[in-house]
Amino acid sequence: MAAAASTTLRQQKAALRKSMRSLLTSLSNDEIQAQSRAITRTLLALPEFQRSKNVSCFLSMPSAEVDTEAVVAAILSTGKSLFVPKTTDKAQGIMDFFQIFDADDLRALPRGLWGIREPDEAHNGMQRPTASNENTEPLDLIVMPGLAFDRSLSRLGHGKGYYDRFLASYTATLHARQQLRPRLVAVALREQILEAGQVPAGEMDWKVDVIVSPDGVLVPAPRA
Repeated sequence: MAAAASTTLRQQKAALRKSMRSLLTSLSNDEIQAQSRAITRTLLALPEFQRSKNVSCFLSMPSAEVDTEAVVAAILSTGKSLFVPKTTDKAQGIMDFFQIFDADDLRALPRGLWGIREPDEAHNGMQRPTASNENTEPLDLIVMPGLAFDRSLSRLGHGKGYYDRFLASYTATLHARQQLRPRLVAVALREQILEAGQVPAGEMDWKVDVIVSPDGVLVPAPRA
């Protein structure tokens, strides 16, 4: 019975991914940029963003998702430490977050899979600090991508499980150190936000704490 439920969940996720990819690729670049500007203004005004010192933010694909260029520029220009995701073991679906030091470092990053910029593991001959390194201060906030979200704050990723695996491992490490986990803030185009319960989710799928859309902020509904 559990195997059948797992198969059904995978099928539901695959169907939603297919439909969302089709929808997102149909959006014009002008529409995505307009929504991205509104999302950026709201994100930068969030109290949890303004309080943060160490922030991870994904570097966006050239199309079909929120453009985070202005977000990462603001992180650097306001003196926060910026960390960006990089796959470290594709076979096992493992990633970590690597520090970007300044705007020049950011501009020099090569493009990898899906046209996404990714850092090398070294910078100026030295190993880049990573979020998982025991000498690195904990992340305060992670700005997360996704294909779809719903109003219960469920998230559908691209299907590789990178964020879910990282969060499980990183949170366990922080808990052992008696440190708090980072706030999880998703950014989403309005077309990516569905009604509560419409994103299929299993036990291993992480919900986010906040969703920032061009129309405002979604947070957990108050308990009755």
